[in-house]
Amino acid sequence: MIAGFRKRRFRRFGGVCGAAAAVCCGGCASKPIEPIRIENVSLGPMTIAVAPALNVSGSPDLDPNRVADLMASELSHADGIDVIPVSRVLSVLADQGLEGVKSSSHALEIAGILGADAVLVFAVTEYDPYDPPVVGITAQLFGRRRDAWRSGLDPVTESRSAAPGLTGRGSSALGLLAECARVYDASHEWVCAEVRRFAESRSPENRPLGWRKYVVSQQHYLRFCCYATIRSLIGGQGGEAAETKETTG
Repeated sequence: MIAGFRKRRFRRFGGVCGAAAAVCCGGCASKPIEPIRIENVSLGPMTIAVAPALNVSGSPDLDPNRVADLMASELSHADGIDVIPVSRVLSVLADQGLEGVKSSSHALEIAGILGADAVLVFAVTEYDPYDPPVVGITAQLFGRRRDAWRSGLDPVTESRSAAPGLTGRGSSALGLLAECARVYDASHEWVCAEVRRFAESRSPENRPLGWRKYVVSQQHYLRFCCYATIRSLIGGQGGEAAETKETTG
């Protein structure tokens, strides 16, 4: 992914009435919604820094840093994961005179500087915010499993020899730990099913628009896509997306 991404196509009742309602319905208020946790089946406890997103979608309407903040927010729902926010990575990059992560060894260097176990690097490869929206995301997690960080070896020196040849999901304790690439097209039924499930965990069904809020709102749909990406990346899940819905064009 760091070497280059393939671009893809785009596209009150106040007063007495309010008080009466509160008395009548006080006992039947809906329970607070607890966001569903993202199962962490492959990595174990880790501290992960989130890099600013790369925009290779061709769309000038996408705010990469905003997407990265959403990705960091959703990552915080993963079991056993502590998150270092995008702003910290941006600060390191600014000190280096850079705007983004340049290589796997650079990602490991940033992880060492921040005291993180890994850095999440990702790109938005497609972005069409209009209903039905389409978002493509490619993500890679570079780092070292926590036990390996305790070995006392220099991560930057090791990464220069270990990282370049790594490919595949969970291929080593050092370098590329996981990767995924998905396109979430809301015209597909499997995507809508995933959006419904996500919406049920985030807001009551009686809200205006219901689950479709996460389709008609650009920010809410991007949040769903970030959640689904993390679920595929570290949870070994992703519904139909994980097995049969790779991008086709």
